[in-house]
Amino acid sequence: MDDLLKRIAVDPKIMAGKPVISGTRITVEAILERLYGGMSEADIRRELPHLAAEDIKAAQLYALEIVRHEEVLIE
Repeated sequence: MDDLLKRIAVDPKIMAGKPVISGTRITVEAILERLYGGMSEADIRRELPHLAAEDIKAAQLYALEIVRHEEVLIE
C-alpha cells in the first residue's frame, strides 16, 4: 500500500499543489473523474498511455485515504 502512495506527489509548484502522479501533471482528480464518468482502467490507459495500472490504483487509494481520515462533524 505504501508503495502505491509513493506514486502520488504534492508540490505547490505543480498543478497548484493538487496531488498528481509523480513525474506527470496528471492529477488524482483527473483520474477519478474519468473513473466516475464510466471509463475503464484500460480506456484511461489508452487515453493517457504513460500511466501504469498502478498509477490508477494509487489515485484510488489516495482518495480512500483522504476519506478514511476525514473528520465528520454531526450537529
